[in-house]
Amino acid sequence: MRESLEFAVVWLLMRVLGALPRSVARAIGAALGAIAFHAVQRLRKVAEKNLALAFPKTSAREHQQILRKLYRNLGWQLAEFCQMSKYTPESTQSFIRYEGLEHYLAARRKGNGVLIVTGHLGAWELSSFYHSLMGYPMSMVIRRLDNAKVDSLVNHIRCLHGNRVLHKDDFARGLLAAMRSGETVGILMDTNMTPPQGVFVPFFSKAACTASGLARVAMKTGASVLPGFMLWEESEQKYVLHFGEEIPMLRTGDDESDAVTNTAHCTAVIESYIRRYPDQWLWVHRRWKTRPEGETRFY
Repeated sequence: MRESLEFAVVWLLMRVLGALPRSVARAIGAALGAIAFHAVQRLRKVAEKNLALAFPKTSAREHQQILRKLYRNLGWQLAEFCQMSKYTPESTQSFIRYEGLEHYLAARRKGNGVLIVTGHLGAWELSSFYHSLMGYPMSMVIRRLDNAKVDSLVNHIRCLHGNRVLHKDDFARGLLAAMRSGETVGILMDTNMTPPQGVFVPFFSKAACTASGLARVAMKTGASVLPGFMLWEESEQKYVLHFGEEIPMLRTGDDESDAVTNTAHCTAVIESYIRRYPDQWLWVHRRWKTRPEGETRFY
């Protein structure tokens, strides 16, 4: 009963926001984000702790300004997701553009597959959707939503233009097969993990347990690795899908050490983007939850 009620609420919200003009839907999304900022105290406290860890020299007032914009951006992303099924290459020209597409195309031409280092930064749902809309379908490594009906609905929209979903609980073989076929897979590398799937690497100068699977697959298959983020550019009033230069993978023959080093390189790239766009990262996630043995917990 609860699952059906949750699905009905999500379905109705998507129908309502999807039917409105985009500007109106985004305004409503921003309002919902502002309500969530005030209403969900638990998540806000996590975010405040994270910002204090990441930017210890920045004032609490500036942290609050970052969080207010984050919630606005999350509300916008909700609105964009509800609108996405209507988008066409022509209709998105006024509010989305590429930057660095040549980096992606060069990596794809190598034929060994492309692994996109990404995270919960900017409009991550719109990012892969737009890339497929423009003729570059890809696979995404995604955690299943708790509500199976909502999960199915969300994945239907994600995959309207050829994208595929690889679920975290069974993605290993699919990921290797995708690389051998020269395909593209995006992996969100900015969530807390636990050993042995996760290894500790620096993230804002704090040890963060981070998935090492992308580095291991890249080392095994020779796939190209590059960052990809869709970020809101305030000065342009547009989303820009950024593809950075390829991240070289170290191969010394010590696979375990190389996996840690390469994971650290990828994480450093993610951090560099977050530092440029701090109000667009998901600070409400307990990124430093898993601690090295003997260390005090942050949350």
